[in-house]
Amino acid sequence: MASTLTIPNDVRKLLAFGSGIGIEIGALDLEVAAAKVRLSRVRVLGRCTIADYGTRPAAEWGAEYARFAASAGMGHLSATVMLPRRETIVRQIALPGVAGKDKESAIRFLLDTLHPYGDMDVCWGWSPLPNASALVGIARREAVERYVQMFQEAGIAVASFTFSAAAVHAAIRLNGEGAEGRAGGFLAWSRTPAGGVEVYGESAARPVFSAEFDMAPERAAVLALSELRLPPETMPQRLEDVLPRPDVNPVENDLSRNALPYATALAGACPRLAPAANVLPPEQRRASSRTLFLPSIVLGVVLLLVAGSMAAYSSFADRRYLGKIQAEIAQVEPQARRAAALDQQIDRIRARARLLLQFRGQTRADLDALNELTHLLEPPAWSSSLDLTRDAARISGEAPQAAPLLKLIDSSALFQNSEFQSMQRSGAVESFQIRTSREKRP
Repeated sequence: MASTLTIPNDVRKLLAFGSGIGIEIGALDLEVAAAKVRLSRVRVLGRCTIADYGTRPAAEWGAEYARFAASAGMGHLSATVMLPRRETIVRQIALPGVAGKDKESAIRFLLDTLHPYGDMDVCWGWSPLPNASALVGIARREAVERYVQMFQEAGIAVASFTFSAAAVHAAIRLNGEGAEGRAGGFLAWSRTPAGGVEVYGESAARPVFSAEFDMAPERAAVLALSELRLPPETMPQRLEDVLPRPDVNPVENDLSRNALPYATALAGACPRLAPAANVLPPEQRRASSRTLFLPSIVLGVVLLLVAGSMAAYSSFADRRYLGKIQAEIAQVEPQARRAAALDQQIDRIRARARLLLQFRGQTRADLDALNELTHLLEPPAWSSSLDLTRDAARISGEAPQAAPLLKLIDSSALFQNSEFQSMQRSGAVESFQIRTSREKRP
């Protein structure tokens, strides 16, 4: 299942095109709503309640459903069914670093750790959430097959079994207004037909939170805000206010009383744009007529043509711009070559100047070295020969004691690493030959 959470809102509105029938399975009744979506404009085509479905023959209430679907012009559509909350286990799992194509395999690997049914066969489905997370719904296969048989006996084609959290999450995404578009989080609630409080919220800490409470809405909101890690002063909204607002809504579709069938219909209208987790096994899903996707296909082709035209124009503009740049480069290239030649000539002149300065300093350094040795070898020591090179000096001479001369010469700032080449005593004097390194100067 590819994630559609990153589709820009403007593009999402263009792609919002479809029709759906949503059925909420209640304790006693079936709540049914039919909606049509065109470019994010929603029309509710009808709402009805099928009472006491559990005690009536399936053919009887199935005929009632068929009349309603035909009156809404949707007799050919397969329904999206919201399972009772007691029949599903809902989990949110984080899948960091898992590629989109591998998420289903990763969830399948973790499935046994996500439900309390042990070795019982289960049916499951998932839908993507922000921050590399997934919303997973799990139901016992026995319960799913029971509802499948019930709808088959009633003659109702079903495309999806989903649950409240997935349906509301998908319906909100039709216009791209999730937690990321509501200052980081929100909380919404509505009344259920049984008198309970249905709570739905989203936040950065918890991408989806859905629960039903048998208490006052204020108390339920406090508990939900705590679960969502939202500030206590966050004002709860009505669930119908966070769902896409219908442009046409019949009186019988009182969203303040129960908005879940409406949300289920929206989730079934655009399943590719806003996917809701589907726990119905693939082999038991009844797809709607393919002609319903013709407007979406045509719109997709138009979008592809527009995108191709923009890409072709961009390539043409890039080629023109590159040609202009190359022409300007050709104009300034001779000047650049002359500047490079001048830089090379300047470098050669600087090198010659440094060499002349070095030669001029060599004579002075030699004289300083000769003067220093003259002072160091004071009588009665004397030198018979002195050989100076750029990095060394070789001194030959005689002294009463030659050994102290090494330390004496090394004490000078101009010499270092002095050593005897030869030393020989003849009577009261010692003949010596000393080699010393000259201190290099900058």
